[in-house]
Amino acid sequence: MNPNVVWSQFAENKLDDIFDYFYKRANKKVAQKIVDGIISKSISLKNHSLMGQKELLLEVRNEDFRYLVHKNYKIIYKVESEELIRIYDVFDCRQDPEKLENLSE
Repeated sequence: MNPNVVWSQFAENKLDDIFDYFYKRANKKVAQKIVDGIISKSISLKNHSLMGQKELLLEVRNEDFRYLVHKNYKIIYKVESEELIRIYDVFDCRQDPEKLENLSE
């Protein structure tokens, strides 16, 4: 069974921020390519939900957060059930890793 991949509002906002950043600093084509790559990577979870590594920085929450990497971004997700994978964050790996601990649900 292929689970649904659902984005939290927080993760959607981060994706919008990434688009806006590259739109202003490069152009719309570059911004769209980066965002499309992140979305495409997240869709691959439908076939291989556990393909991402466990996110050790979030282990203190006692939840099984995992991540995939696309360019400089970590796609933070959790397999909620056989039917649902939720994307919680898109984290810029060039930032202080401790910021990831402030993940909003």
